[in-house]
Amino acid sequence: MLLTSAYSRIPSSNVMEMTAKNFLAALNPEQRAKATYKFEADERFDWHFIPKPRKGLPLKEMSPYQRHLAHALLNAGLSQQGYIKAVSIMSLEDTLRIMEAGQKGGGGINRDPELYYVTVFGEPSSSAPWGYSVEGHHVSQNFTVVGGKVQDSPSFFGTNPAETKEGPRKGLRILGAEEDAARELMKSFDAEQQKIALVDPKAYGDIITMNSRKAAIEGKPTGLSATKMNAKQMAMLTGLLEIYADNMSEQMAQARMEQIKKAGKNIQFTWTGALERGSPHYYRVQSPTFMVEYDNTQNNANHVHSVWRDFNGDFGLDLLKAHYQTSHK
Repeated sequence: MLLTSAYSRIPSSNVMEMTAKNFLAALNPEQRAKATYKFEADERFDWHFIPKPRKGLPLKEMSPYQRHLAHALLNAGLSQQGYIKAVSIMSLEDTLRIMEAGQKGGGGINRDPELYYVTVFGEPSSSAPWGYSVEGHHVSQNFTVVGGKVQDSPSFFGTNPAETKEGPRKGLRILGAEEDAARELMKSFDAEQQKIALVDPKAYGDIITMNSRKAAIEGKPTGLSATKMNAKQMAMLTGLLEIYADNMSEQMAQARMEQIKKAGKNIQFTWTGALERGSPHYYRVQSPTFMVEYDNTQNNANHVHSVWRDFNGDFGLDLLKAHYQTSHK
């Protein structure tokens, strides 16, 4: 009991600040110029999840010890589960390189596990707003720190392949939990519930919000309302959302769980496509404040895109609004 009472966790914001300062201190002037922007810079909202040139300093241009510090910065914003997913997704670039080597033209895309970019916006501080992103193919984590509070949204994870079908990594499913939990929930519905939840027998071709700067879905929420679910199904829905919350460091995970609790039964579950594993499918969980999207349709339904978005909080905008209202006349 004495040991438990003496133990206290360091807030995620403090860990992020310390880790970001350590990372920036290890860079030479040219690297720092690449890796940093003003907090107000428009580049902070420029995010994506496809293989393309990006802002920031890539792992490829760092020394080994600088890469360790960059990974520490990524790890500061994620849980152990989330960090494992991120670095495992990065490692799939080697799998893609091997898979595409036999294609005509060699695939045409530079697959490189070190083409992931770190960018710091503003000066890491416990008082002034700042943030950072770690981004590359199928990983885009966008952290904002304001007055000791932290937010990671948009938060994107993707995998290609969703399941490795051959070779020494056969059977690897990095985002398998996100798929399996949603399918089990859908299968738990009776015929009438499934009829409401299934809004289109053909799966949407990708996540609807894509890389939009502000998350938005046109029209009213679709699918099955949580008010139409029984207690067991509600527990399954909460369990699905917990997978997304538990990707984040403790402070952010708790904030997400508070959002889920506050939403209560004001949540819609939407499914499109087939229910059989290996078939194209898409699902969405939508509340008044947050949304989760998941899509697996490309490459013969073996290519996943998943994202957590906050309708008013992407890029920490709700935290910033409260900060400016409190701190500035």
